[in-house]
This record gives sequence, structure tokens and C-alpha cells, in this order.
Amino acid sequence: MDKNSIMPSFPMPMRGFLLLTGMYTFAWSAFFRYFGDDLLKWLSMNPMETMDLSGRVFGSIGMLLGFLIFLSAFYPISWQYLILLGIIGKIILATWFVLVFVLELGWNKRTIFHLAFNELLWIILLSIIFARSLKVKKYLKELPE
Repeated sequence: MDKNSIMPSFPMPMRGFLLLTGMYTFAWSAFFRYFGDDLLKWLSMNPMETMDLSGRVFGSIGMLLGFLIFLSAFYPISWQYLILLGIIGKIILATWFVLVFVLELGWNKRTIFHLAFNELLWIILLSIIFARSLKVKKYLKELPE
């Protein structure tokens, strides 16, 4: 190890982002789970149209994912797999939303908002946090006993 290297750290704001991501994911997924029909009508921009879509499974998986991301904030260096699971889960939810819901609802400002601010933005933040946790873990492994 180089004596001039700077020790990487995992700052508290990153833990805060993990907590916020988990809570935000859980909350939006709860909307899909418990208010799915009304939420989908609102997203469709045509509330009179009847749809065969249900957000229960999407919401349930999202709530579980949000809880796991929330848990990762407590030990982000040890529980990196939960952060990685959060990234993969958000990618799956975004893909699911595009392939299932957007095909029925259509592209509009509400569906684009949901996709951009409720799925894609958090993938970027989680990826940055995951990279930092890898860097800190690597540094800790290099320390002499």
C-alpha cells in the first residue's frame, strides 16, 4: 500500500441516501400495491379507460426491495450485496414498468416522471454508493492486521 494514498471513507450522507432510497422505493411501491388501479388511471392520462393491469405484484416486489435497500444503510461495507441487489432490483422494476405498464399506459409526462425520478435516478445514486463501498472494502482488506 502506498503511504501517500488517501484513506477512502464512507461518509454519512451516503448512508442517508441509502435510507432515503429505501424509504422512497418502499413508499412508491406501496402506492402501486394498495392504490394500484387509481394510480395507474392517473398515470394513463385517460382515467375513463379501463385497464387489465394490476400493480399488486409490482408494488409488493418494490416494497421488499425498498426494505432491503433501507437495511443496507446500517452496514453498507459488510452488506454490499444488498446495495447490489437494490441496483439490480431497480433495473428490473424500470424494465418491468416500461415493458408492462408503459405499453398499456403510453408515454406521457407522468410515466416519464415515474421512470426517470422513481427508478433511473436512484440507480445512478446506488451505483455511486456501491462503487464507494467497494473502494472502502478493498482499502480495509489491504490494511495490515
